[in-house]
Amino acid sequence: MTLKNLTFTEAPTNAGRDPILTRRQKLIERLEGQISLAKNPDFAPKVKRWVKDDQGNRKLTETAKRISPWWVTDQKGDVYLTVKSGLKRLEFEKGKTAIKVGASSKLQSVLQSLVEATKSGELDTLLTVSSTPIRSKSG
Repeated sequence: MTLKNLTFTEAPTNAGRDPILTRRQKLIERLEGQISLAKNPDFAPKVKRWVKDDQGNRKLTETAKRISPWWVTDQKGDVYLTVKSGLKRLEFEKGKTAIKVGASSKLQSVLQSLVEATKSGELDTLLTVSSTPIRSKSG
């Protein structure tokens, strides 16, 4: 009997899923998208979507996904970068949600340093705060 050699147990819930690691990975992917957008303003990654044609048949098509820049340039030419997790901007210090980059030539290096900081776990507390629910579910 082959089954007698196996060890049976109850399956763990949420096996191997750490919410902090998931948030880190999502932020890293979004920051890398911002780096690509800083290098090429026309950058639009391709995503696959199911769409219906005229006859109602579903087809898998590849479309361009629009990415909005997380930075703005003021009248003096200084660049300010905000980092978003979900729909919220990360608040680095009390009331401070932007990073003053300075010249636009420094933008890619600042974004790259944010990727490294995310990989090392320096933004974990900010990601945890930004993910707290706005209102509690009652019912």
